[in-house]
Amino acid sequence: MTEKTTMQAIARLVPQGARVLDLGCGDGALLSYLQHERGCSGYGVELDDANVLACVRRGVDVLQLNLEDGLAMFGDNSFDVVLQIDTLQHLRNAEVMLRETARIGRLGIVAFPNFAHWPNRLSVLRGRMPVTRRLPYQWYDTPNIRVGTFKDFEVLAHKNRLSVRDAFGLQDGQEVRTLPNLRAGTAVFCLEHD
Repeated sequence: MTEKTTMQAIARLVPQGARVLDLGCGDGALLSYLQHERGCSGYGVELDDANVLACVRRGVDVLQLNLEDGLAMFGDNSFDVVLQIDTLQHLRNAEVMLRETARIGRLGIVAFPNFAHWPNRLSVLRGRMPVTRRLPYQWYDTPNIRVGTFKDFEVLAHKNRLSVRDAFGLQDGQEVRTLPNLRAGTAVFCLEHD
């Protein structure tokens, strides 16, 4: 999810000059954008060699770590914001990583493909798993180990005593605040401790 309008929507949630940890930062595009447009500093965390190299080429400080191994190396509230953009659905320990996001950062921003988006529902009604721009893989070759919905994440946040500071959907780079569970391909949540 590196489309500029999507980055702008996520960036609006990040305070100017914040210290940011971007978990699963990919090629570093979002963190680079935050550095240049919002005066942020911080680190990306990425496992893939090619993405780590892309981060370095962008001038993004990156740590090559496997998120499945945990984040014990980071102290409580060591960052203003922890990002998990298109990361949660790839992790086996998603709930643990959500709690770690809340522990490490004063704010957590999580975004993931919303499986309840209407085209996905229509595909399932037709008896097929969805293949869309947001979920571009066949069921048998997807890197996503789970799917979730906007509504499911609200329940998970509440269960983990996280306050939803802001929540909306994104569709074609535009914020969707009315019926985001139905109308948006991406769910976005800004969280803080209760």
